[in-house]
Amino acid sequence: MAFTAKDVQALREKTGVGMMDCKKALTETDGDMEKAIEFLRKKGLAAAEKKASRIAAEGMVYPYYDADKNVGVVVEVNAETDFVAKNDKFTSFVKAVANTVVTENPADLDALLACKLDGSDRTVQENLQDNILSIGENQKVRRFERVEGVCATYIHGGGSVGVLVNFDTDVAADNAEFVAMGKNVAMQVAAMNPEYLSKEDMSEAELANMKSITIDSSLNKPESLPKPILRKLFDKAISEKLFSDEDIKAYEEQKNNNFLFNFLSKEAVATLAQLAVAGKEEYINDKIFSGAVEGRIKKQLKEICLLDQAFVRSDLFDGTVGGYIADVAKKMGAEIKIKGFVRYGKGEGLEKREDNFADEIAKMVQ
Repeated sequence: MAFTAKDVQALREKTGVGMMDCKKALTETDGDMEKAIEFLRKKGLAAAEKKASRIAAEGMVYPYYDADKNVGVVVEVNAETDFVAKNDKFTSFVKAVANTVVTENPADLDALLACKLDGSDRTVQENLQDNILSIGENQKVRRFERVEGVCATYIHGGGSVGVLVNFDTDVAADNAEFVAMGKNVAMQVAAMNPEYLSKEDMSEAELANMKSITIDSSLNKPESLPKPILRKLFDKAISEKLFSDEDIKAYEEQKNNNFLFNFLSKEAVATLAQLAVAGKEEYINDKIFSGAVEGRIKKQLKEICLLDQAFVRSDLFDGTVGGYIADVAKKMGAEIKIKGFVRYGKGEGLEKREDNFADEIAKMVQ
């Protein structure tokens, strides 16, 4: 069966594959359009298998809230280069994947890949293979999360960070004041990257580990220890002649100086740390030391717990994120509480591809 340039163009429009591949497909199938499409799909599967080992750590994170279904999702789809994230075909695919998660509620990634892609009669996996062939890069649907209830979203940097915040509220999701508040909280999550909603979301084991790490780091940094404990350490180091003569002299001359540690050698500071660690059992029962440790833990909690973080939009509210939400709720005469949040950073935890353009060019000219 003969085919024309118009047939090649029509096949390209249907598949998104390059002109030369479309021409080859029609040649191999004697101009049969349906067989040519199937030929390209098989080629897409082969291309996907061939490219599967290539690093895909770029791409796009996409948070989405469907107000009609009252469902929020955030998905991450990766590609090899950041350039692909700006490709309309790629971004349309990512958004279709998000819609698929909303409507199909897949149990896991394998189930999602087996679902019919939103707006398509083929699966997510099959459409992904088509994309790999037409775009020419390895791509992967990496992860997703789906929550039910009123949500706010924020996408930063064209998909470098995506945030979904889930609320428990009696306010309509499209209320302008609520929408503005939700976006501000989502932006806070994007900017400050909290690990937990509040202290109550941390397990006893996590809190115990935080305390243990804080104690050890405090003991290993003697300049930060309470003065009564530090004085004991200095007395022991000097009386047992654990310091050099130079450090003993420096201590005697500068012991009332707030910058005493600037005059001590690294060896002297290390000695104090060793003495502090050795006396750990004694110091953890010291009220002054334990108080200092608790103070540091509280400071850490304010950094890693969303509701306790200082609200970054101090032009709107001077206080914590929890205080900001309560203030907005009070002004609206409504109940607003955060149930949880999801923050995805594009490619976080993945090995990044390191391009050596000099090597690439050298290979091209060989």
